[in-house]
Amino acid sequence: MSDIHFNKIALIGIGLIGSSLARVIRREGLAGHIAIATRSPETLKRAEELGLGDSYTTDNAVAVQDADLVIVSVPVGSSGLVARQIAGSLKPGAIVTDVGSTKGSVITQMQPELPANVHFIPGHPIAGTEYSGPDAGFADLFINRWCILTPLPDTDATELAKLNAFWEACGSKTDQMDPQHHDLVLAIVSHLPHIIAYNIVGTANDLEKVTESEVIKYSASGFRDFTRLAASDPTMWRDVCLHNKDAILEMLGRFSEDLASLQRAIRWSDGDALFDLFTRTRAIRRGIIDAGQEVDAPNFGREAASKPTK
Repeated sequence: MSDIHFNKIALIGIGLIGSSLARVIRREGLAGHIAIATRSPETLKRAEELGLGDSYTTDNAVAVQDADLVIVSVPVGSSGLVARQIAGSLKPGAIVTDVGSTKGSVITQMQPELPANVHFIPGHPIAGTEYSGPDAGFADLFINRWCILTPLPDTDATELAKLNAFWEACGSKTDQMDPQHHDLVLAIVSHLPHIIAYNIVGTANDLEKVTESEVIKYSASGFRDFTRLAASDPTMWRDVCLHNKDAILEMLGRFSEDLASLQRAIRWSDGDALFDLFTRTRAIRRGIIDAGQEVDAPNFGREAASKPTK
């Protein structure tokens, strides 16, 4: 059992992140009561069948009543709407946080809607799989993964420490960033790779000289990895593109320039330039493994790591 404990935690959204939180909160005894809210009655019913919470509702305002910690796990484009829905029902002194990967947009949407007597501390656990829905979650999702908090200038240090302790109890390592810097970092390490993956898989699907059956039958490990990224939740990634537009466009511009350089090296048979690039980028892979963010195993260790466990 962890030292951090909340009388009631409200989870708004019960997809991969929300359902994983429900499982780890239960396992670690982090709350006396877990309230679950989602707009879909079918999803809510499934969450109840899985026993993820103690109370279930499609009314976000009902879920947050008397909650000490509210975690919003919805596509970032819905953040402002959720904040409006819960604002009048929040307990004074409650911590309100989120899990979105575009912090500048989330803050712009949520901060004006929330009352001054709650502690709004935006957050982003960098953890996930290509699966979605309440069945996709598993309690170990956050182990050894980073959770970045982007506190506002007037954030109470005691409440920030509580939220840090909560994520650490879930298995995460925590860090803090300025929201704009967070969005720039995530644009290159997460958003751009997903966009490129969607594009490459789309290009393969559009090729007239290669049939779909050949793409599937002969897909090598590189293409398989792209399809894993490209299988992620379309709603979530649509919202990411729309709500981190400036940072993503900046990184796409840099990527396009580097791709043009690579194109020239191939056209002019510049073997030295190609070898230098491939050597430098290979070292990044080793750094990720050494940092514990990946395992050095066949198939990148994903066969074991990505299987959801109930």
